[in-house]
Amino acid sequence: MVKAIFFDVLGTIVDWNRGLSGGFDRAFAKSGKDIAANSLATAWYRTYRARLASSAGAIQAQEHLAESLAQVLADADLEAPAGSREQELLLACWQRFPAWPDSVPGLRALRREYVIASCTDLPTAPMTWLAKHAGLPWDLVLGSDLLDGRTHDGSLFLKAAATLDLLPSEVMYASAHNADLAAARAVGLKTAFFARPKEFGPDQRNDLAPRDSWDIVAFDLLDLARYMESAVY
Repeated sequence: MVKAIFFDVLGTIVDWNRGLSGGFDRAFAKSGKDIAANSLATAWYRTYRARLASSAGAIQAQEHLAESLAQVLADADLEAPAGSREQELLLACWQRFPAWPDSVPGLRALRREYVIASCTDLPTAPMTWLAKHAGLPWDLVLGSDLLDGRTHDGSLFLKAAATLDLLPSEVMYASAHNADLAAARAVGLKTAFFARPKEFGPDQRNDLAPRDSWDIVAFDLLDLARYMESAVY
């Protein structure tokens, strides 16, 4: 029986695209340049996540953020020098992403019966400040730096379950990303999918539907809470 539900956060619980796009608009509002905020947001997100995936050992979140931002801006012929107002504004966005409208009420509903925790490849500090800003009612923030594991090989899920003295079969992983769920299922976790079709803006092509027969396929987080109230897993 499921006793805890772990969650992906970026894209699943919070709208990083809106947060970053708004940050680029604010940072370059006085520059007079016509910027493609959504494209910059997507490029930064993907570049940052690629750097995380290739990191060895402890993850230095701010270093990766600053380096990936510099790369994306250089590619777009824009500048935000180290220590500048523009850079500080953009880096701060990662701790201030807005939650999707259903996220907080859905998490609160699930928390009545289950331990709920964020469980992602990102470090504990930014995930904690992000939760504080967005009002995410986690019981735990399980960061990759503390658990020394990754989602792609399932090691993070197993170590997170062990932290709560749970078997993998007693944990469900919820994500809007099929690849996350495949990794979680491979190490014995239950799985729940709901789509976030606007995560990458109007041109999203991936993760619009489940790619496998996940244990639960819901419409959104509130719908997932309704499933969990009426079913035994």
